[in-house]
Amino acid sequence: MPHEKFKSCIDACYACAAACDHCAVSCLDEQDVRSMARCIKLDLDCAEICRVAASYMARGSEFAQAICRLCAEVCQACAEECAKHQMNHCQRCAEACRRCAEECRRMAQMA
Repeated sequence: MPHEKFKSCIDACYACAAACDHCAVSCLDEQDVRSMARCIKLDLDCAEICRVAASYMARGSEFAQAICRLCAEVCQACAEECAKHQMNHCQRCAEACRRCAEECRRMAQMA
């Protein structure tokens, strides 16, 4: 079953989506929200593509590899942006994004 074969990637995608959602909301509570705009935008993009990638993998879509390649790219961009900020939520998000990008790259190379 596809969802079992890609379990670690699916899990990383869902964990990353949750971390990005939390980071985006937490950024909105920061004193200088304008300085967090790119972080928030990337968090939202990343969370969405992670959920899409997990869904494609779970159902064994023929496009799962392409989606995972894109997901890795978005996760990497989000990780780089979040890493620029010292807040704990940004640092935790950056780590989740790096882990997901690695899993998605591995998945995309499988077939």
